[in-house]
Amino acid sequence: MNELIIGMKRAAKRYHTGVHVFLLVLLVAFVSCRSGKRTKEEFLSEADFKEMDKVDVHCHINTRRPVFMEQAAKDHFRVLTINTDVPGLPIEEQQDMAIVQRQAFPGRLAYLTSFSVKDWDEADWLEKTRAYLDESFRKGAIGVKVWKNIGMVEKDKNGKFIMIDDPRFDPVFNYLEERGIPVCGHLGEPRNCWLPLDQMTVNNDRSYYRDHPEYHMFLHPEYPSYEQQIQARDRMLEKHPKLKFMGAHLGSMEWSIDLITEHFDRFPNMTVDLAERICHIQVQAQNNYDKVRDFFIKYQDRILYGTDRADGSEDRDPEKLRALLHQEWLSDWKFFTTDEIMTSWKVNGDFKGLKLPREVIEKIYCRNAEKAFPGI
Repeated sequence: MNELIIGMKRAAKRYHTGVHVFLLVLLVAFVSCRSGKRTKEEFLSEADFKEMDKVDVHCHINTRRPVFMEQAAKDHFRVLTINTDVPGLPIEEQQDMAIVQRQAFPGRLAYLTSFSVKDWDEADWLEKTRAYLDESFRKGAIGVKVWKNIGMVEKDKNGKFIMIDDPRFDPVFNYLEERGIPVCGHLGEPRNCWLPLDQMTVNNDRSYYRDHPEYHMFLHPEYPSYEQQIQARDRMLEKHPKLKFMGAHLGSMEWSIDLITEHFDRFPNMTVDLAERICHIQVQAQNNYDKVRDFFIKYQDRILYGTDRADGSEDRDPEKLRALLHQEWLSDWKFFTTDEIMTSWKVNGDFKGLKLPREVIEKIYCRNAEKAFPGI
């Protein structure tokens, strides 16, 4: 094709009329499209991994040691570490450790704060929650996390599950909405959590719920259903249409890009992260590759890269952690930037990388995070 274009350019030099130049431009465009070839600049490769600025928007660094962030810097990642209302680790301690990490790695780490619902029935719950959030923002938090304990763990004094659309949350979300403060919501779980083991779509879910039947909602019909979790989240978003909301883990809609599409169209301020759910995308790509790839291209402004990787123990082998982080970050990069045939223990059978255009990769890995979480 190069020889043909060169020949046409030479021919154009022999004719100095606008008509011939115009026809030449059309012919070159036609030949380029027909050839199906794309220029090197449109795509990235494994070799570009360390060169491109990247952001992992979903991590949990609950330690003061630098191992995680040293590897992040080596692999050219900025990190958003997320405080979460988990049992056994107070959010105040998580915040203190996030601040230590941010001071040690200025410009490379930011954090989201959270709030507790342990004192939900106390008269001053809202006052204390607002005060803690104000303190967190003064200390540098750039957003707020709400976790699945709302909807799946915590109950009020009457034994009723606290759901995220409860009117008592409205003043908190109004406060965040008015100030443009983004919220990350891990609400509900993968739909697999409500299915029998033999119907689960990925092996990591099957393994986890086999080993932790107490969290396998299929065995606990007395808990709110998957649909109730999603519907409660949606009602909250309907009440707060200007709230900047990132649905963690593909918004707990990992099983269906059609469902995510419906929510993107319904909630213009909603984005999702990919943390710990890329395997679900790989399963769907096995069955309908073009549809999955087209989804990422169409909604390239609404998807953020994240892993849910963590470091919370000084006893964890630092070299194993470094290797795990690098391996996962690089493997994910290959899935999104190349069309290689790949495998994963999480997925039965092989699958092909999506080979997304460079512009899409830049958004998913960096620019969308900067837009969703100013200050990252």
